[in-house]
Amino acid sequence: MTEAARGQRKTAKASGRIGKSPQKTAKKISRATKSREIILDVLYEVLERDGFVHDSLRLALEKYQYLEKQDRALITRVTEGTVENLLAVDEVLNRCSKVGTKKMKPVIRTILRMSVYQILWMDRIPDSAACNEAVKLAQGRRLGGLGGFVNGVLRSVARRKEEFSFEEWSLRYSMPGWILEMWKEEYPQETIEGMLQAFLTEVPTAVRCNLTRASREEIMDSLRRQGVKVTASPLLPQILLLEGYDHLEQLEAFRQGWILVQDVASALVAEAVNAKAGSMVLDVCGAPGGKGLHMADRLRGTGLVTVRDLTEEKIRLVEENIARARLDNIRTEVWDARKFDERWEEKADVVIADLPCSGLGVIGKKPDIKYRVSRERIQSLVLLQRQILAAASRYVKPGGILVYSTCTISRQENEEQRRWFLEKYPFRPENIAGRLGEAVQEDTMKEGYVQLLPGRHSCDGFFIAVFQKDRK
Repeated sequence: MTEAARGQRKTAKASGRIGKSPQKTAKKISRATKSREIILDVLYEVLERDGFVHDSLRLALEKYQYLEKQDRALITRVTEGTVENLLAVDEVLNRCSKVGTKKMKPVIRTILRMSVYQILWMDRIPDSAACNEAVKLAQGRRLGGLGGFVNGVLRSVARRKEEFSFEEWSLRYSMPGWILEMWKEEYPQETIEGMLQAFLTEVPTAVRCNLTRASREEIMDSLRRQGVKVTASPLLPQILLLEGYDHLEQLEAFRQGWILVQDVASALVAEAVNAKAGSMVLDVCGAPGGKGLHMADRLRGTGLVTVRDLTEEKIRLVEENIARARLDNIRTEVWDARKFDERWEEKADVVIADLPCSGLGVIGKKPDIKYRVSRERIQSLVLLQRQILAAASRYVKPGGILVYSTCTISRQENEEQRRWFLEKYPFRPENIAGRLGEAVQEDTMKEGYVQLLPGRHSCDGFFIAVFQKDRK
């Protein structure tokens, strides 16, 4: 999914009641069937074929970029909203249908899911329109014989919508129970609910200013001339929050490489490292390149940043961003981070290890993550992270820095992984207190790490730990 599409999304706020106000109706449903055909295709790919929602939605919006902004916004909202609220949607269907969701034909199940979301979460779409369009979709997919079933289920949902008030968090926030149980062992109840609410709250598009190319003031002026609403992130002034634009790619600042899409939590990784001019930096799992590009920007043309990733496809993404940013002190390599490369042994002043993880901190942007991850998956990721850290630790010069980061809020992958690393390798914690600005001040920063939490820090869930290698 493009960040432009994400900026158009208006996800319902989390609350106990999910029924919409009956007084609000749409004045006009424009090109409704076409938009819903696209939604059906994307959701079918995600929910029935195990596609990733951000990838499937991005490809669809690129294919149909000629559509009106309001149509693209509808496609984005219904697609993401259905996935975000899937557990509650299925609970509603199972209460209103004699055929359980698991026994429905996949296409019919997808049509019903997207329609339930529209009926219960979208104020501006009349219930009758959602029902009628669902029947048209069934007919268009040669399942007209089930049109009566679709109509009957959805009209039952519309009649009974006042019944659907969920108190249990698993349904209210559509969060798998095992994840809630894991978090209950790790965080206070109010912290967990704050995260759950944050995941369902719309946020502006975050971009980082490429200060090597232009000043923040020049960038903000350019954006405002094109009608974009711009505010600075409260956590980091060079991160701008954008609203009110159509296609991000049409903005002059984007085309000129003055801004790059990057959440503030990700940007704080480079801020946590007090890299000196001329530093040799190795980013071992760097695609799509945000952290490496940020480090290259901070070095102001000095030193060299090498960004690695596993495949040519991932490296192409990095190279596209490098070309747009027009930075000369950064290069790319294809490399399996699990394998030790003796050419780099003790050569790096800084190693960035932003490693594969469960992604639980970015559920707000990638809602299907919560249905894909499992306890077993987390355990396998912990082993993968340790393999990569074993190699990465050997690239750091004596006295050099290794920064370990993840976009998750699982202690097994974060605090416990940090403790394991310090016990296993000749590194010590690097005090990062004061490096992340006044808005991020946690006691743990003196011990070299911080866990950023949605709902608390106005950013993605993210973990950052900085280590200094012992001098010989």
